[in-house]
Amino acid sequence: MTASTPGPTVLVLDGDPLLRLGRLTGRARIEHVDASTLAARLPYADVLLVWDVASRAVRDAWPGEGPRPRWVHIASAGVDHVLCPELAASGAVVTNARGVFERPVAEYVAALVLALAKDLPRTWDLQREREWRHREALRVAGTRACVVGSGPIGRTIARTLKALEVTTSIVGRVPRTGIHGPADLDRLMARADWVVAAAPLTEQTYGMFDARRFGVMQPSARFINVGRGQLVVEEALAEALRKRWIAGAALDVFRQEPLGPDSPLWQVPDLLVSPHMSGDTVGCQDELGAQFLALYERWAAGKPLLNVVDKNRGYVPGH
Repeated sequence: MTASTPGPTVLVLDGDPLLRLGRLTGRARIEHVDASTLAARLPYADVLLVWDVASRAVRDAWPGEGPRPRWVHIASAGVDHVLCPELAASGAVVTNARGVFERPVAEYVAALVLALAKDLPRTWDLQREREWRHREALRVAGTRACVVGSGPIGRTIARTLKALEVTTSIVGRVPRTGIHGPADLDRLMARADWVVAAAPLTEQTYGMFDARRFGVMQPSARFINVGRGQLVVEEALAEALRKRWIAGAALDVFRQEPLGPDSPLWQVPDLLVSPHMSGDTVGCQDELGAQFLALYERWAAGKPLLNVVDKNRGYVPGH
């Protein structure tokens, strides 16, 4: 895009694969930046698209001098890695990728529940060792789940587990019809066979799954985190698994990503580790790109944006 291109300037914090924005040709000036060039270009942008959802470059660059974009779109459900205090206090509208990840994450959670119940990880290990070892698997139907997080992802997880005949309760920030409040969390966790973390990262949820909470769970229960890594005190989870306070766990998100090869989490017994992939499916990059372009059409037409994040809460409020 040349400097003479009319229209707004859209700054893209690049990720892999690169986003295709051909539909904006001739209508907007597209600039691609990385962590080293973002700060210098922010004052000249009308829109910032955070395509590299693992980057924390916005937190470092936003507090600088000069004007800031009027609209920031983040191609992920979580916004905590971008939403610094200066951005939260600014007049910029922040939107996220709500609507893209709900079904894939729910399918992933269902797959984890089935895999852990049927002991599939150990079956795979035994196959590689050519060892025939018969075991009895758990029946999923009739078990109980506590889903922590009442947003679209949490509610879709609950519906998917109910299809497996799992009795499911949802815990949200505030109680309402069909949703329990935080005061009920310990009681529901104590009864659950599956505790699924799908909450956004806020001051209230940071480190909420600690040694005390793992101690509340049944010894036969399993814990799954597809929310944010910082929801969990990882050392406490590792200790709970080693001491058999709980029967197993699966983590798809971590406090530090990527998980380094020297992390002790790789060797924790009965812990299934996956590389933050629960929401990523074939074609999702195209879906994320199409979502941004649809939002851009609304923004360019002066229409209200969808998926607007409450910058004080750190997520899109429910309806």
